[in-house]
Amino acid sequence: MKKYIFYFSCLLFFGACNEQAEKQVEPKDDKQNPNIIFVYLDDLGYGDISAYGAAEINTPNMDKLADEGLKFTNGFATSATCTPSRYGVITGTYPWRNQNAQILPGSAPLIIDTTQVTLPKMLKKSGYDTAIIGKWHLGLGHGNLDWNAHVAPGPNELGFDYSYIMAATQDRVPTVYIDNGYVDNLDPNDPIEVNYEENFESEPTGYNNPEMVSLKADDQHNKTVVNGIPRIGYMKGGESARWSDIDMADHFLDKVQNYLSGKKENETPFFLMYTMQQPHVPRTPHPRFEGSTSMGPRGDAIMEADWVIGELMQTLEKENLLANTLVIFSSDNGPILDDGYEDQAEELLGNHQPSGEFKGTKYSLFEAGTRVPFITYWKDKIEPGVSDALVCQIDLFNSLAALTENEITAPDSQNMLEVLLGESKEGREDLIIEAMTRTAYKKGDWVMIPPQKGPKIMWGKGIETGFLKKHQLYNLAEDPMQENNLATSHVDKLEEMIEAYESIVTEEYQSHKIEK
Repeated sequence: MKKYIFYFSCLLFFGACNEQAEKQVEPKDDKQNPNIIFVYLDDLGYGDISAYGAAEINTPNMDKLADEGLKFTNGFATSATCTPSRYGVITGTYPWRNQNAQILPGSAPLIIDTTQVTLPKMLKKSGYDTAIIGKWHLGLGHGNLDWNAHVAPGPNELGFDYSYIMAATQDRVPTVYIDNGYVDNLDPNDPIEVNYEENFESEPTGYNNPEMVSLKADDQHNKTVVNGIPRIGYMKGGESARWSDIDMADHFLDKVQNYLSGKKENETPFFLMYTMQQPHVPRTPHPRFEGSTSMGPRGDAIMEADWVIGELMQTLEKENLLANTLVIFSSDNGPILDDGYEDQAEELLGNHQPSGEFKGTKYSLFEAGTRVPFITYWKDKIEPGVSDALVCQIDLFNSLAALTENEITAPDSQNMLEVLLGESKEGREDLIIEAMTRTAYKKGDWVMIPPQKGPKIMWGKGIETGFLKKHQLYNLAEDPMQENNLATSHVDKLEEMIEAYESIVTEEYQSHKIEK
């Protein structure tokens, strides 16, 4: 009898062990978090894609995302310039809350505290592998950076497992790639020096050596010459590490493809920020794209970007990643034509309207400064369609937290997951937009721009900034070009908008406010 009791006890013991082992290897639930890719273009306007109405340019790969995914007609960057918009995406916080979130020189220190909650940190908590490939422009280090040593803190210290970036923009020094904090292909016997105040002795510039220049630039950009292109700022050394401008799109794409080739279906999910440089200046499409449009380098750079999108999607399909990958596509701010280089962007524009039906450009508080292409695509998960819901890139933080069942949230981000997946059309109620540290308030079809200090026309670029010394109130449903200021005829609406605006943008943040 005792041996039967012993035998039965053993069965219970091993059965419990097996049950416990099954519990240990069993996932928490049947849900598998999707891969996430955020494709972020640079200075691409609302009207620069044929899916958004562009008539003189054909962007088949971007159009395919829009046609087979969800195209948002009311999608926004937080800001009309790049650094603040990127700050909003990474932190889920309005950039005007950080006075350093402005267009940065290439030598600027990191403007995000390494202790701050960030989008990649949040996703790492959800089990994601995280990467950024492309443009950074949020600062590096703590100041007085040594480019010949470990360049930190930077993306890796903010939660990216892998980073392959340019420090700032293509028109700024240093003109090198940085691989996980180290300048790629740097010869230690030819150290890099960078200075944004004064040139190094005997180093050529666009001013002093015009014979070296193949692309003429304005005074701001006419400093150190690399590949025949003068830049903002001065740089010395690092010859072996300097990038080839015409190969930049191919170079970043190759890094993206190598990253994806290491990912297989059903493995650890990944989050990739693919921050492309097109069509930011200097516009240097590879020669195989030259003449692909009638609009010169800017149009050709957009076509190059469209080709890159096609290659990205083909890579996802080849690697069996497409079915479980959410792709989000947008631009960091609105379009700009003349932005420092003589590349005939204005002269060859023809009937193309980079801002679409709206007024404004990069640097502007008017609508097209921040209203940008915004597309979500997830094969067989997101139904093709068009959404008029108000969404903003700042909402990616809380939306992706909801997607991955993460309790970490950011202060200004809103959970728009159902909207981004096409399951709801109830977008944001309102939004603060920003241009050159000035802010405005959007709610429904209405936008209110407070009185602002600053130039009405941006110096040297002919851009209408939207900065006036009086209140502006527009109904975009009736007046998308913002030609009819209703501030004096709709006083009650104006007061309602002012009250709502000031409840968000409190006195401490209204540095450009016109005193009554």
